[in-house]
Amino acid sequence: MLKASNNFIQTLKKQKRENSSLLFLDNIKIIRDALTSGIKPLYILVDEKNLNTFEDVDCPIYSTQYKIIEQLTDSKTPQGVLCVMDYTQNVVEEPKTNFLVLDKLQDPGNVGTLIRTALACGFEYIYLLSSVKPTNSKVVRSSVGALFHTKVFSIEEEEFINLAKKWNLNLIAADMVGENIFDFHVDEKVGVVIGNEGQGISNEIIKICSKTVKIPMQAGIESLNASISGAIIMYQINKDKLI
Repeated sequence: MLKASNNFIQTLKKQKRENSSLLFLDNIKIIRDALTSGIKPLYILVDEKNLNTFEDVDCPIYSTQYKIIEQLTDSKTPQGVLCVMDYTQNVVEEPKTNFLVLDKLQDPGNVGTLIRTALACGFEYIYLLSSVKPTNSKVVRSSVGALFHTKVFSIEEEEFINLAKKWNLNLIAADMVGENIFDFHVDEKVGVVIGNEGQGISNEIIKICSKTVKIPMQAGIESLNASISGAIIMYQINKDKLI
């Protein structure tokens, strides 16, 4: 096991600030999920309580103090481990299953939760249209490892619109006005579009959607949280195929 030098720590701090393709994972379960998915670790740092936690992993492992790990993560209570990985953006491809489209979502907690829920509901392809990046630490944590077992694509809205037309995708928009989702049935592959937390779905995306669906609710409630809305709609669409 190697000893983390001051120069090495300073280099990592600089990379964390400047290299948005790097993941700095501080949760043991999430690190294991990433390793299982085939992502190769660059380095692992451990404190004295975790010296043997990743002895089975083939990469440089450095021992350091817990307070150093705290400085390299965004978590308030890291577990005394840190894994640095290079996250390669997936090349955009046509969905082979039901899929999720997030239009300009900026809350990383919502995005991470929706990625996790999408995987649970069989929506294995997620398109982030001008949304928060999947490498955002809060997205990674709130997805609880699901990020590494789904196809997540960061893409600009205009490019997605062109691809949606080319692939003849069937899109449905989630909105307050539309068909009751509990009366909605579809037998073909479908994409659920969830809009920005404040502005909703853009007019450009609405134009390429075949239907709009709503979640019925008591009068006086304007809308639900984006991640809750997406969860209800995805589950309802795919409920007959879930185990």
